[in-house]
Amino acid sequence: MSGLTVRPYLPEDRDPVLALAQRLTEGVAPWRDPDAVATAVLGWVTTSLEHTDGDHGTFVAVRGDHVAGFVTVTARTHFTGQRDAYVGELVVSPDAERTGVGSSLVGAAESWARARGLRHMTLETGAANLRARAFYRALGFTEEDVRLSKPISAGET
Repeated sequence: MSGLTVRPYLPEDRDPVLALAQRLTEGVAPWRDPDAVATAVLGWVTTSLEHTDGDHGTFVAVRGDHVAGFVTVTARTHFTGQRDAYVGELVVSPDAERTGVGSSLVGAAESWARARGLRHMTLETGAANLRARAFYRALGFTEEDVRLSKPISAGET
């Protein structure tokens, strides 16, 4: 992780962060409309960047002058009423994969949560995104909920 810095997002990071956002379209169920997924992803990230304040955190990993990844985190109420830290987006550039960037970004999100007294961190990823699921498992995350989907063809009744 030589030369890696993880720091809060700055406005000048916007373009490189938005360029990385398209990676969030990977691992989505194949029956989902790719254009709709891309539009949603861009909306999530843009909203996160516009709401970086005390209740929302966005951190970037920088190596040299290159944004190697980013993470967004906020507080969210679980259905039990507990407040959890929620990782909305975590992206690492392809050239920085498997170099500790993702782990460092999750660490920044955990520090953000710890400073706010939050005791759990949650996130969502696509069931087909096996690499992300393995990455999160290696960091101590366990799968808590499962969302099931079924495509329905127009001819079925």
